[in-house]
Amino acid sequence: MATARIRATFWGLLCAFLCADGAHAQPQRTPLVREIQQITNRDRTANAWWGIFAVDLASDEIIYSENAGRSFIPASGTKLYTTAAALDQLGPHYTFRTQLFADGSMADGTLNGNLVVRGTGDPTLGGAKLFEPRTAVFAQWAEILRAAGITHITGDIIGDDDVFDDTALGNSWAWDDEVYGYSAQISGLSFHDNVVDVTIEAQARGEAGIVAWEPHATSYVTIQNSTRTIGRGQALIEGYDRTRGTNIIRLYSEVPEGRTDRESLAVHNPTLYAAHVLREVLVEQGISVGGIAVDVDDLSIKPSYAALRLMANHDSPRLESIVSIVNKESQNLYAELLLRTLGAQHPVEDDVLPPGSAAMGIAAAARTFAAAAIDTSRLQLVDGSGLSRKNLVTPAMTVKLLQFMANHEDPLVRAAYAQSLAVGGRDGTLEYRFRSGVDVRAKTGSLGNVSSLSGYLRTASGRMLAFAVVCNHYTVPTREVRLAIDRIVTVLSQRL
Repeated sequence: MATARIRATFWGLLCAFLCADGAHAQPQRTPLVREIQQITNRDRTANAWWGIFAVDLASDEIIYSENAGRSFIPASGTKLYTTAAALDQLGPHYTFRTQLFADGSMADGTLNGNLVVRGTGDPTLGGAKLFEPRTAVFAQWAEILRAAGITHITGDIIGDDDVFDDTALGNSWAWDDEVYGYSAQISGLSFHDNVVDVTIEAQARGEAGIVAWEPHATSYVTIQNSTRTIGRGQALIEGYDRTRGTNIIRLYSEVPEGRTDRESLAVHNPTLYAAHVLREVLVEQGISVGGIAVDVDDLSIKPSYAALRLMANHDSPRLESIVSIVNKESQNLYAELLLRTLGAQHPVEDDVLPPGSAAMGIAAAARTFAAAAIDTSRLQLVDGSGLSRKNLVTPAMTVKLLQFMANHEDPLVRAAYAQSLAVGGRDGTLEYRFRSGVDVRAKTGSLGNVSSLSGYLRTASGRMLAFAVVCNHYTVPTREVRLAIDRIVTVLSQRL
């Protein structure tokens, strides 16, 4: 309990602490330098590139610097930039509103026309972390329609994603990741993280597993079961693919007896997915639908909302809660949707960039980075999540951003940012790291041959640091690099 109170006090102070302007380089502590370099110069990672920068938040003293001005691929460390800009420009209390409209006349229990779901980029609608069942909002909408006397809809269920452009994947994302939930397609109307959650339950050896999926065992996907049960105690071998441009998903995992394989798999066309599942829920709730699910992009005439009847709204949780999911859980889709929301809500003057595009979001986010005294001419971001290998940042840039957010003029922004980060040994992507008691809040990053950790650290003597550690181009297993990064952070904690 005492430790928890000390940590709570520290993070409260962090949000209120003011840094001096500018950075004042101080002589580095030679023993500290030697100890960290013994870690980075180990034979097994000697061929890798290391970038490290740590600054005292109170004094601006540079504690350690190694390749701090060099560009590195940050992986999910990119989310620090996306969430900082979102909190800075949208505010921690920002919410998304998804609306349900009726397009047509109503008489004798029938809507003679269509239902239209208008998305505004809400990442959380039907999200696994927030809704149980996943279709709870759609069921509420069905109740509202029934209360309005509607028991039959003659037309279609239309999903409108036009708040963003129609680029479904990020710049230079890996093609062979497309089936996985962490590479889910991007849409202005998203539902259930744009995935289906599949479970494969092993049976007797040699038999196919029993397959189930959420939400709603939806018919939006076609599941082909090519799974096989293998002997108890053998290693589980995962296998999934989705035919590009379709929702035909083949499962070919080999699952040991007594075990269950679980995976979130990305769907094609999230907008149509949302409309399809809404239609299924309406029918299940006793509202018959004569038409089909339709993507607004397939209409020759777009809905004119001034002429439609608003039937229901759904408001998302506040941005401070969404940002916490992004950073603690490293949720890629949510980060991408926040980036595009910046582009839609706060576009820069540009005749070329579409307002709801990733490129416009990055241009809008650059306002925050410039305010953090980052040289944006040397900063290269192409997505919001860090899945792209084209993202390039320096450790010094990341620390400047962390300093800026720790000293933000709005205390609610300061608090939301600090509290969004995973806590060492406690939650998120750091739940199983730093269990020895290092007091750290940070964002992890991981791609093939990329590992990073950046955030805030309270040292043994009570000093508060902003730090960034990143390793690129290593050829050893990632777990070895993560252990090395953890040792570097532990050295910073224990020697200061």
